[in-house]
Amino acid sequence: MAAPATPLIDDDALDDLERELLGRVRGRVLEIGAGEGENFGAWHPDVSWTGLEPDATRRAELATRAREWRHETAPLAAVAEDIPLPEASVDAVVGTYVLCSVTDLTEALAEVRRVLVPGGRVVFVDHVIAPPRTLKRAVQRLASPISRRVCHGCHWDRDPETALAEAGFVADDVRRLRVRSAPFGPVPMLLFDGHAP
Repeated sequence: MAAPATPLIDDDALDDLERELLGRVRGRVLEIGAGEGENFGAWHPDVSWTGLEPDATRRAELATRAREWRHETAPLAAVAEDIPLPEASVDAVVGTYVLCSVTDLTEALAEVRRVLVPGGRVVFVDHVIAPPRTLKRAVQRLASPISRRVCHGCHWDRDPETALAEAGFVADDVRRLRVRSAPFGPVPMLLFDGHAP
């Protein structure tokens, strides 16, 4: 029996799924690679938010938007591979479109585990490598050297799901999707909601 096809959705449906996933987290939340604050508005009122953003220009906008959303903590000027927080200091770590961009994925996920409380939640949304022997995968392989230089370090050909498992995170709700895109076909996506052991 053939495996069921991965659902095909549009950008609006993806946005709704992202907001629903982010809305699940509670407590002390660290958002790595928080950008300019695109996820403000998705957080539950019980969230105590801290953002981490290495890019100075983005971080300045993030700080402004954080104040507008009444988040008291200033964003951290750091990379995910060296999070300036104590061990077991946050209840959840969230990242949207960031695992593709970190320099060292293994080290970043080790830092995520370090700062999480035991059993702490991890929520990640990212584009992922396409299946083998597809045009999309070939395009991703060709595009990644360029995208790393011009798109904040983005690797179009990463496999974060495998990296999350290897880092010891337990998957609770994993959704694999395809988002409509042209001209090379849908973009494969991963929505990962899990926890630290």
